Amino acid sequence: MTGFSTMRRHLNLSVLSLATLGALLLAPAAGAADWPSRPVQLVVPFPAGSSPDTLARAIAEPLAKDLGQPVVVENKPGAGGNIGTRHASKAKPDGYTLLLTINGPMVTAPTLYKNSLGYDPLTDLDPISLVGTSPNVLVVPKDSPAKNLKEFVQLVKDQPGALNYGTVGPGSSSHLGMAMLEQEAGITLQQIPYTGFPQITTSIIAGDIQAGFMVPGVAMPQVNAGKMRALAITSLESSELLPGVPTMASQGYPGFESISWDAIFVPAGTPVDIVGRLNTSITKILAMPDVKQKMASLYFTPAPSTPAELTAMIKAEKTRWDEVIERLNLSLD
Repeated sequence: MTGFSTMRRHLNLSVLSLATLGALLLAPAAGAADWPSRPVQLVVPFPAGSSPDTLARAIAEPLAKDLGQPVVVENKPGAGGNIGTRHASKAKPDGYTLLLTINGPMVTAPTLYKNSLGYDPLTDLDPISLVGTSPNVLVVPKDSPAKNLKEFVQLVKDQPGALNYGTVGPGSSSHLGMAMLEQEAGITLQQIPYTGFPQITTSIIAGDIQAGFMVPGVAMPQVNAGKMRALAITSLESSELLPGVPTMASQGYPGFESISWDAIFVPAGTPVDIVGRLNTSITKILAMPDVKQKMASLYFTPAPSTPAELTAMIKAEKTRWDEVIERLNLSLD
């Protein structure tokens, strides 16, 4: 399986074919010279306190200063982010509705929900910029018998189908990561969907569920406090932000990779000069030391992109995950 980092290095080949589009997106155009003249809404399809919500609020304040108008974060959680993403895709394309969402609703949901999704990520939303990337972390309760990945797999094998794991919805990276592990390790767990990672954290600490692939920004404070145990991260290489937590690949599952990312979009048809203005603003904001520090505290690495690069990445990610979904024979319709 092609690594996420390797894939990004080769995206320039795809981006070259979109050079003209990229130039248009960054060029000034008539029709929105007075934008914004009122508050801008930033839709987050996950609950308050979630990782996307925290990232959105870290960006909203400097974005408001740069645009000269308030940027109001509105949480619309549900269905693994699909509800809020669909809501934003149907908004008026006038630059007053932005969307910060994750890879699930943009990459895997169209394949898992072929007949019921209600939006097309590539035609109903226009990309602004990738925001950041982070590995997921496999966590278990603090008193779990499993001290490492091998022991976790054996624990599940000893109780086939009896243990539960939490996800932020079917088709999310928290779901597909465990689905991949189930297939590769020959184990079976029961999925329990939640509206966000904070709720999963509460259930793991309480012992209501036995595991979960989570974003480290939510999981690691509890791990560091001794309330949960981290067994592995899902990047191919170890992370400077997560020292001491081994990769899945180094524990017997070479090629195992599941990266979370967040990006900003607008409804399709938003004027190109607004798209260009937003891309310039987001790129500048992601380079700010205080924003980088906030993102590092969430274990996210800033990763600004052009709209064309983000489109190419989504297409490449979709190809990769479609193969996984087909191999796992998953459908949520």
